[in-house]
Amino acid sequence: MSDEPPVEELSLRDCWALLGTVELGRLAVVVKGRPDIFPVNFAVSHGDVVLRTASGTKLAGARSSPVAFEADGVSEDGQVWSVVIKGIIEAPRHVDDLRDFETVEVHPAHSSRKVYQVRINAEVVTGRRFTPVPGSVGDGESPRSAN
Repeated sequence: MSDEPPVEELSLRDCWALLGTVELGRLAVVVKGRPDIFPVNFAVSHGDVVLRTASGTKLAGARSSPVAFEADGVSEDGQVWSVVIKGIIEAPRHVDDLRDFETVEVHPAHSSRKVYQVRINAEVVTGRRFTPVPGSVGDGESPRSAN
């Protein structure tokens, strides 16, 4: 029998609820045949992750192949969680999509102009939650938190 604390597989509902508590994630795309990853601010809307971006490497890579998205955090009870989404990037296609996008607030951390608002059409959503080991991030006893 193992003394390791269990890793909880999160329900779809829990994954989306936790994603709604943070604004920063990472978008993984393929650029010129190689994986690349970018920090992105995002919002959750109607079962999709919505983000704003400028034209460039990230958007080009996202439009040409499937993407992966990951966000994580620490719950109030000290548990560490991580949610991963795999899917495709979609731009608004219909007038209703444009109206919906107008109501979603994404607050980019960088001041560059983010003219494209896109959503990740989630094909796979997985999540995990666990209690961190003493001295690691999120347990309240991390050496960094003592400063």
